[in-house]
Amino acid sequence: MEANQTFTMIKPDAVTNGHIGAILNKITAAGFRIKALKMTQFTTGDAEAFYAVHNERPFFGELVSFMTSGPIVAAVLEKENAVNDFRTLIGATNPAEAAEGTIRKLYATSMGENAVHGSDSDENAAIEIAFHFSGREQF
Repeated sequence: MEANQTFTMIKPDAVTNGHIGAILNKITAAGFRIKALKMTQFTTGDAEAFYAVHNERPFFGELVSFMTSGPIVAAVLEKENAVNDFRTLIGATNPAEAAEGTIRKLYATSMGENAVHGSDSDENAAIEIAFHFSGREQF
């Protein structure tokens, strides 16, 4: 199997709680190579565009408010089977249901403030990577 890429964000709750280093360490210890990395902050328009797929959901306003509440750390990760392996590493959306040792079990505080985002498909990974990084920002 050849290496492919996925996208992740360390969300505002995990940034505020000082978990950037620990989360990046778990990611690299799991065999992912970081191909791009930056700290940034969503504007309301950015968050609405990034999460447009959820715009009809009742939690959309809360999601946009949360994601604009502080900085995020965005990253492009590379590994064989990157999307599926990363989804396993981060664990279930609800940290109470996440497997022991997963990022969300360790660092998330609630279903809404769940520490990290991970792309759910190769197609969405490509879209999300392009949303956050230009070609010259990826190595």
